[in-house]
Amino acid sequence: MMTTVATSSIAMNDEIFRQLRDFIYEKTGIFVPDNKKYFLENRLSRIIKERNFRNYEDYLYFLKYNATKTDIAKLFDAITTNETFFFREPQQFEVFSNNLIPQIIKENAQMGRKDLKIWSAACSSGEEPYTIAMILLEKPELVSIRKEIYASDISESVLMSARRGIYGNYAVRNIPPAYIAKYFKDSGGLYNLSESVKSMVKFLNINLIDEKEVKQFKGIDVVFCRNVLIYFDDKAKKKVVSLIYDVLRPKGYLFVGTSESLHNITRAFRPVVINKVVVYQKL
Repeated sequence: MMTTVATSSIAMNDEIFRQLRDFIYEKTGIFVPDNKKYFLENRLSRIIKERNFRNYEDYLYFLKYNATKTDIAKLFDAITTNETFFFREPQQFEVFSNNLIPQIIKENAQMGRKDLKIWSAACSSGEEPYTIAMILLEKPELVSIRKEIYASDISESVLMSARRGIYGNYAVRNIPPAYIAKYFKDSGGLYNLSESVKSMVKFLNINLIDEKEVKQFKGIDVVFCRNVLIYFDDKAKKKVVSLIYDVLRPKGYLFVGTSESLHNITRAFRPVVINKVVVYQKL
């Protein structure tokens, strides 16, 4: 007979915290600092309860020796934060739409290319890549251009949510009313995204520090990797940025979050300031 474990009485000792933290770092590049032990304890307590582990030590042993890919995915889901919304950091989207797209189309045409490839890395529940898709749909000059939007995340559960394309009031609050009317169906406070937008995005489960997985991409024009690098230490940041560099086309662009910077991480990108927005260009 299985017994239910009361997680409130279980504490994570410092040694197990360090081992769990190291395991997570090795698998994902996400670094949990010493002062966030309570965060890890809180996030993993639900799994401990659901799976009836006696303590965090038993869970760590399970992760190391018996866990399936699904079990590891549940760990990733538990430790990642997936709060986002449409048109987040809108000044970046304005620069992308008004400045970068015309420039990229012109440069690609000179090389005989008639396509546009965008990658939303760590896309969470899909708001970022779907924002990109709507922006591209609003540009009649792109009708004859093949548009490829890839969106990836380490969490399979948020990717499932993204593919459904159903959002609440919080997620859609920054969307221009004309876009809401054109691309969403409001059904009692839930907003269903139109198939015309959903069909433009291909979702993939990708770990940003996994070289083999990232190298599925090539010739990408613009990468959005925003509000992600904050979870990595310097070593992991350098690896992620290096892998992104490799999949970008020559002179391709990288957006990071407005509070993030590549300063002290790499010199392989040139910071370009457009209308007070910093975007990084591959050298």
